[in-house]
Amino acid sequence: MEAVHDSLLCPITLELFHNPVLAEDGHTYEEQAIIDWINKNGTSPITRQPLSVEQLRPNYAIKKMIETFERSVKEKNYQFKLNVDIKKKSNRPLFQTFGKSIYEAEWLPSNINHPKVILLKINSTRASKEASFYVDLSRHPHIVRTYGLVQDGQQESQQNSSVMLLQEYAQEDSLFDFLQDQSQTPPEYCLIEIFLQIIDAMIFLAHNNVVHGDLACRNVLVFRYDEQQSKKIVVKLTDFGLSRQSQLFSVVEGANAAATTLNIVPTRYAAPELLGDNVTSEAYGEKSDMYSMGVLMWEAYSKGEPPWMKIVNDDDVRRCVMSGEQLKKPQNCSQRYWEIISNTMVKQQNERPTFIELQDQLMEQLYQTKSTCASVTVFYYFQSIIIVLFLC
Repeated sequence: MEAVHDSLLCPITLELFHNPVLAEDGHTYEEQAIIDWINKNGTSPITRQPLSVEQLRPNYAIKKMIETFERSVKEKNYQFKLNVDIKKKSNRPLFQTFGKSIYEAEWLPSNINHPKVILLKINSTRASKEASFYVDLSRHPHIVRTYGLVQDGQQESQQNSSVMLLQEYAQEDSLFDFLQDQSQTPPEYCLIEIFLQIIDAMIFLAHNNVVHGDLACRNVLVFRYDEQQSKKIVVKLTDFGLSRQSQLFSVVEGANAAATTLNIVPTRYAAPELLGDNVTSEAYGEKSDMYSMGVLMWEAYSKGEPPWMKIVNDDDVRRCVMSGEQLKKPQNCSQRYWEIISNTMVKQQNERPTFIELQDQLMEQLYQTKSTCASVTVFYYFQSIIIVLFLC
């Protein structure tokens, strides 16, 4: 594990510190995270030297920096002004798509002792909740953190025709880009770890009655990947709530409908109940997100291949999905997991699992697999001993 360049982030959790402690290796960690690490590994996650829980000491300097930062954003009620509190590093976006732009940003008057941030601008929309709601909703280890809303004073006369969210900076690529860059699909145990982290985030959103609306590999950011130790993998969910029936954002009246992401249905990831002509708000919910989760898992197993790639026309895809046709099992997906995944994409909403149920199913299968592997290892170990004794 490499040291994190942002001094306010724990190198294990990749989250802002809450209770930072200094270890014998000279690095600072979140207290509970490093205690769990030492109890399991006994060595530093960065230098590999032996560490002991007894030698951990509070890092008051880092804790004071965190408290000062958290207090400053709270005093502003999680609302910032462009070119006063925050500025774009460049007017050229890092990424741009339908009605959405991402800009690298920095704090004013100084970036010192502040986390790295980006601006997510969503055109032709208004925020439907208080800024504190967005902040609280993102306080989850597998959801990209939002620090607040940013107002552009130059657009006040335009009735705030866009929303800007101030979010944590993710140095790595999206899961889609990550998969595309790999020479081969990641091992199944790594994919399951990624799925479980996304599901954990979705359980949190569902509990808060928030529909993601666009679950896909492009909306999962990879913060860390380790094929040898899958528990070190960290992914975070982003772009939730950007759907036609979103409770977080609303379309600005009179705005060009083609300019906002809220009016675009991701046909190749959408549940059949969202693809009809007269879709109501009741169609959007945990079960429609569950269908998209199934497509996301298929996409990950397929190394980022677009769903229904052999069908060129989206209308043809819509007809296939609405008729109940499903994506085919990827070759590298084991049958035991495919039975779980395919059940997330059934046509009837009430036959799909909840995210808690999906988590339980994957965890149960994962532990059964590990238990079987352990049993096989023990079997071959004793078999080897018997053969050696026989030869002797």
